Amino acid sequence: MDHLFDPAPARPAPLAARLRPATLQDVVGQEHLLGERSALRAAIESGRPHSMILHGPPGTGKTTLARLVATGAEAAFEELSAVDAGRAEVRAVIERARHRPGATVFFLDEIHRFNKAQQDALLPAVEAGLVTLIGATTENPSFEVNAALLSRCALYELRALEPAHVRVLLERALAELGGARAEADALDFLSLRTGGDARAALGALELALATDPERPVTLALAEDALQRRAVRYDKKGDAHYDLISAWIKATRGSDPDASLYYLAVMLEAGEDPRFIARRMVILASEDIGNAAPQALQVAVAASHAVQLVGMPEGAHTLAQCATYLACAPKSNASYAALNSARAHVREHGVQAPPEALLPGARGVGYDYPHDRPGSVSGQDLLPAALAGTRFYAPEGKEPQQAERLASIRRARRRE
Repeated sequence: MDHLFDPAPARPAPLAARLRPATLQDVVGQEHLLGERSALRAAIESGRPHSMILHGPPGTGKTTLARLVATGAEAAFEELSAVDAGRAEVRAVIERARHRPGATVFFLDEIHRFNKAQQDALLPAVEAGLVTLIGATTENPSFEVNAALLSRCALYELRALEPAHVRVLLERALAELGGARAEADALDFLSLRTGGDARAALGALELALATDPERPVTLALAEDALQRRAVRYDKKGDAHYDLISAWIKATRGSDPDASLYYLAVMLEAGEDPRFIARRMVILASEDIGNAAPQALQVAVAASHAVQLVGMPEGAHTLAQCATYLACAPKSNASYAALNSARAHVREHGVQAPPEALLPGARGVGYDYPHDRPGSVSGQDLLPAALAGTRFYAPEGKEPQQAERLASIRRARRRE
């Protein structure tokens, strides 16, 4: 009989952890990073690792590759998550590395969660070679990792796994589990519907198998398991791509209630508020534009405010901005105009600007706008081959821009 105070039996590791590849040959996908003569493969096989940032969607193998780097170098593996670690934990890792006779690979997951000062604290240990730093992030490191740290790290982008890759991992899991079985359409469903996230697919398979261990996993069981797992998944913040997409579409659709709901879900899930704030700035330009130019000011101010006051108070700023953006008039005219202009450049190449627009003595015949009524030049300022081309078409929600542009174009036609 177990005593009340006996230690509880150890819980088995999640299926995804148990199936983590132990060698390069076991890795599925990421051929663009692990092909013959690739820098990352060479670092693993030679046992001479370098500091690096691994960035890409969840469940694509960032932790696996970090462990393989450490194994190849016969180095100690230290792992922290920036979600719940601070300077004290980082200092402890560095001190252990300082007194360790061998090499140390320091894997810092969610490195983008560290602020500038926390990231700067890593620099001396990296520069001195005390640790080989491997940072992992789902964000664009160019925006989220300090330039000083980036300059000392190689960047490797991991891609979402193809459905065929996920299917291989699911079949490998069934073989590992012995008598476990799953119907083909259930495996197809999990391969296709998990967005290339191996951890999500294996977690859903494990949940489905636990529902009825004696029977094969059916399509219905797989669908139910993935749905139930999604709730847990979102609370960990790993599904932020789906949630931010929902928030963007709700806000673009001028529904403040839906915008607030998806904002609340992301905040409750532990999403990085800076990630949300950046998307607000992007939406202000792409989907509101000149229909309400002050929306960009509101979004930029909200982004600065979130960084200034932090959480939880920063959530109030995000809510204010979300409702403002949702209720603002919408226009994607600037966004569409830029896409049109870029498509034209890609298709037809670069056209030389008119001589009048060239600098210095070459700029012959330039019609200085401020010498004209209304400060409007009568010249067509596009390259000659594009004279009369229109990229920007203000919409009805941009009355001031539309009226002024029409006046300018009428003036040019009169010249």
